[in-house]
Amino acid sequence: MKTDILIKNASQIATCAGCDRPRRGKEMSYDIMMEDGWVAAAAGRIVGIGKGDIPREIRVDDDTLVIDASGKTVLPGFVDPHTHLVHGGSREMELALKLEGVSYLDILKKGGGILSTVRATRAASEDELMKKAAKSLDIMLLHGTTTVEAKSGYGLNMEDEIKSLKVVKALNESHPVDIVSTFMGAHAVPTEYSGKKKEYIDLLIEEVMPCVKRMDLAEFCDVFCEKGVFSVEESRKILARAREMGYKLKIHADEIEALGGAELAGELGAVSAEHLLAVTNKGIRKMKQGNVIAVLLPGTSFNLDLGKYARARDMIEAGLAIALATDYNPGSCPTENIQLIISLACLKMKMMPEEVVCAATINAAHAIHRGGEIGSLEVGKKADIVVLDVPNISYLPYHFGINHVDKVIKNGRLVVDDQRLVY
Repeated sequence: MKTDILIKNASQIATCAGCDRPRRGKEMSYDIMMEDGWVAAAAGRIVGIGKGDIPREIRVDDDTLVIDASGKTVLPGFVDPHTHLVHGGSREMELALKLEGVSYLDILKKGGGILSTVRATRAASEDELMKKAAKSLDIMLLHGTTTVEAKSGYGLNMEDEIKSLKVVKALNESHPVDIVSTFMGAHAVPTEYSGKKKEYIDLLIEEVMPCVKRMDLAEFCDVFCEKGVFSVEESRKILARAREMGYKLKIHADEIEALGGAELAGELGAVSAEHLLAVTNKGIRKMKQGNVIAVLLPGTSFNLDLGKYARARDMIEAGLAIALATDYNPGSCPTENIQLIISLACLKMKMMPEEVVCAATINAAHAIHRGGEIGSLEVGKKADIVVLDVPNISYLPYHFGINHVDKVIKNGRLVVDDQRLVY
């Protein structure tokens, strides 16, 4: 078999293979390593993987890109299953307020936070949003992320939610990074509906969500279920109707207060519940019963200086599947660097190296319903591959705050070489 790309002599390969569902609990720490390994790709797919000598059927000719990964570690492309990619403006002016002790929800009540970004997003043209988001995708790709989820939620009306989702769709068609789209009109209540939350929810359910579905602009629907935003009952109403329309479900759950969002995720069979800093033991049990993936966002805890992180070890002991994500957004976590998130997950949530690699690859892929195509290095899957200039996976979170990527291959094509974009 003629190959387009052959990676050989890898110090370690973390395959993340061997499971056709999310890895749960202690499965996340199962051995996924292969030393002195090689990976071959052709026509955008992985066609061979192994250790030691490369078999004769893996044919190499003058057109084959041969990558010597001696001293390096090879992983599946990172998957970021929770981002707010498309938005206007930035919120650095809120930094002083945070340093003075003003809470995230108090900033929102004063018209800042999400509502500040809504104003900037509404004022921005589609082209301006496209350029800004494309720059962020480039940064993600340079750090090894090959697939992302992107939520709307900074338009909060028909016109600007559609505008944002059109940008996501256009970027998915034009940029090497694959994007999975989520509608999140229930991110906040816009100022024009202040005191009229029921009317806003009716607008989402009766007009915006059906339109987004008709235009095929979003696969998932998400809700910010939090005190002062959307209650459990309001979130149930939105998500239940979304499920009837054919959306898959996600939920921002128990981020700041234990409101019961995790229990709701289990009740509705959501694909994932996300944040979960304040989740209760009951919420963890309900998520396990509903096979809900816990998407944890330690970068948000770090940036908001909340003094606490999600209870990853308790969730793992309870048998949950955990994924990691950046939560890239202009307010609570303005970083595109998944490698930083991996380090924080180890240092602040006490996750082990094997667990964080699993959480940022195969489990993250399942959190956006892409586990059959990406997230592990297996024959037949997409050739989304990252070559890291580290000797083993433990070195990745250990040497934090820098970019360890040497090369990135997306759909069997070299797109990052020596930390430079080459697509």
